[in-house]
Amino acid sequence: MKLSVHKDEYFMGEALKQAELAAREGEVPVGAVVVAEKRIIARAHNQTEMLTDVTAHAEMLAITSAFNAIGAKYLNECTLYVTLEPCVMCAGALYWAQLGKLVYGAADEKRGFSRHDKNLLHPRTEMTSGLLKENSEKLLKEFFARLR
Repeated sequence: MKLSVHKDEYFMGEALKQAELAAREGEVPVGAVVVAEKRIIARAHNQTEMLTDVTAHAEMLAITSAFNAIGAKYLNECTLYVTLEPCVMCAGALYWAQLGKLVYGAADEKRGFSRHDKNLLHPRTEMTSGLLKENSEKLLKEFFARLR
């Protein structure tokens, strides 16, 4: 059991590194990694400003990269680690990708999918929330404090 927690923390730590990169680039600090067979197959961070694309969320970019990495359109054997709870758009994409497991850090009180409909994920998708939540929340608070 401890090995699993340690492994999850490692992968979430990698997602946090992506979130830090996003913050340095002036993007909302959200990072994501997709893991298959205990290795990272995709990394991404928010790029909505850089790409001038409102759909360029970390999750969307990460799953697109993961599809390319495995050469398939379903991620049912994969885990997505993301620093912030996915929005409704991202949850819908994760549904269609048939994601195996979602692990997120901070809850998104305003735009998180679970505020709208907890059934937006595929019925077989496992979910864990709150992993390294404080780290994710700190990045977000610092980012938005700098904007004010």
